[in-house]
Amino acid sequence: MPQQRSSRIRILIVDDHPVLREGLVMIIESQPDLEVVAEAGTGKQAIALFEEHLPDITLMDLGLPDIHGVEVIKRLRETHPDARIIVLTTYLGDVQAIRALRAGASGYLLKATLRRDLLDSIRAVHGGLRRVQAEVATELAQHAAEHSLTEREIEVLKLVAKGCANKIVADRLNISEDTVKGHVRNILYKLKANDRTHAVTIALRRGFFDI
Repeated sequence: MPQQRSSRIRILIVDDHPVLREGLVMIIESQPDLEVVAEAGTGKQAIALFEEHLPDITLMDLGLPDIHGVEVIKRLRETHPDARIIVLTTYLGDVQAIRALRAGASGYLLKATLRRDLLDSIRAVHGGLRRVQAEVATELAQHAAEHSLTEREIEVLKLVAKGCANKIVADRLNISEDTVKGHVRNILYKLKANDRTHAVTIALRRGFFDI
């Protein structure tokens, strides 16, 4: 006899913090219509367990130790276009949210407010809706009309964040020092930053890159 599929919403939790996973399991398993089918602590485990269990909903952390959560989302959606994934993150930044949503995430929740929004978001996404928390939506709207940094500008700013002077940045990227200065001017303009340090702070907050 074929095994009957549960009528409850089946959930895969992906996060590298065991204590957070334990808390999520307690919240989810307290609901009669929800169940946790597997837990993963890395991106590779997430992909393997997804293939094994084919969950209805995947709760996905972005800061995984081996593969960035956005890349895991892309890989899952390539093989399973109907995968429904909700990002759970500490990042409020609009850039991270845009990357995750473009990769195929159906929801974006901040870990600090999970008790308030988690259960409703799981049910909403399972029902075919998209769910982005109000705080994140506000951040997205605030920067919607602004110019984004180019990949080269992000490369330059990453090196600036490491304390590299313009000459060192130029040597590392095999470009002229004048070109680096031009990139820095553009970065300051686009981020509305007062100086290089301010630009790095803004870029980290918005999620252009991590240190």
